[in-house]
Amino acid sequence: MSSMRIDNGRVIDPASGFDQTASVFLRDGIVAGIGVEAPPNFPEDAQRLDATGLVVAPGFVDLHAHLREPGFDHAESLETGGLAAAAGGFTTVCCMPDTKPVNDNPAITRYIIERARDAAVHVRPIGAISKGMLGEDVAAIGSMREAGAVAISDDGAPVMNARLMRRAMELASDFGMPVITDCEDDNLSRGGVMHEGLTSLRMGLRGIPALAEDLMTFRDIELARTTGAQLHIAHLSTAKSLEFVKRAREEGMRVTCEVCVHHLALSDEHVQYDGNYKIKPPLRSTTDMEALRTGIQEGVISAIATDHQPHAGSDKMQEFDQCPFGILGFETAFALSLETLYHQKLVTLPQLLALFTCGPAQVLGLTSGTLREGALADLVLLDINRWWQYDVNQSFSKSRNSPFHGRYFQGRVLTTIVEGDVVWQSP
Repeated sequence: MSSMRIDNGRVIDPASGFDQTASVFLRDGIVAGIGVEAPPNFPEDAQRLDATGLVVAPGFVDLHAHLREPGFDHAESLETGGLAAAAGGFTTVCCMPDTKPVNDNPAITRYIIERARDAAVHVRPIGAISKGMLGEDVAAIGSMREAGAVAISDDGAPVMNARLMRRAMELASDFGMPVITDCEDDNLSRGGVMHEGLTSLRMGLRGIPALAEDLMTFRDIELARTTGAQLHIAHLSTAKSLEFVKRAREEGMRVTCEVCVHHLALSDEHVQYDGNYKIKPPLRSTTDMEALRTGIQEGVISAIATDHQPHAGSDKMQEFDQCPFGILGFETAFALSLETLYHQKLVTLPQLLALFTCGPAQVLGLTSGTLREGALADLVLLDINRWWQYDVNQSFSKSRNSPFHGRYFQGRVLTTIVEGDVVWQSP
């Protein structure tokens, strides 16, 4: 087995609080140690990487992505999605169940795990809450857990049936699984294509009110209170929903939330008549955007997720009100977070890295997201000051639906290592 040492970098491990110039020692796919001196019996002929001027951190964990396989391989596959994730610094990706067929039973869960063995990164399946994500009958939650699912969610198809959601939470609690909920009242949001406000009125587009998210966030928190389930709110986007989560956490409930970086960087005022700005939840008001940034600073938000949603060009190149929701996220997430939060001095670098590493890992009970001795040797080398331009046409993804094409960013991932092997390096 191979060995590697990464020298002279600023090593930041938010999980342990380690932050100093040091070396990281990798052996047989495992972190053998961090420090100035090599661990006992560490091979002298180990491969060396010089990280002078760089940050060395745990590989990123994305607890919310859509990898499309099986069923929608024309838009993305586990292989191409894994490469795009690696280019963005992600070494663990949790994939939502909205495949075809839906990941609502152990056979599909096992299929995804088996197909992902050759992916560049670790892929962790999330099972469905309801059969076929139709919101009518509870899926095979226990069997999916046994097969390897790390959570349940009907992301993309909100569970309107409160009785079904309550039962799913009870079962998930019994099996020790987090419930990831897509908080949207479909009766209020149906037909909407962007945030409801002055901008949607001016653009002549039907809006999705913030209330659609807020009502369901409140409902699901109350159901979690009743059932004792661990609840995670996906892609939270409104100030009111954030307040609900904050109160629940203050009460000691097992409630967490994530935000997507595009909701921290853009508001509805940035929306253009371009399908690459059509996202769900939609880009919200400036007030909501600022509230989310404050939530990051206050530690209410546990993770930054990508909600990576690839769509083939033929799907996205339609009229704004006809094309599907969703954008690419892997390759721009960290750079956009640096721009929005770190370079604006809203958070420290360890605080930001925690949102990409130990924060999401802890939500799902994963052992990744740390450089502690004995952990998998999944890590990234970062240059937080390097300028670069994002060219969506050079993306590893099969799809090209990003509003950030051509944008210049300060800071990028230079090297991604999975189990001690370099899986991606910046040109």
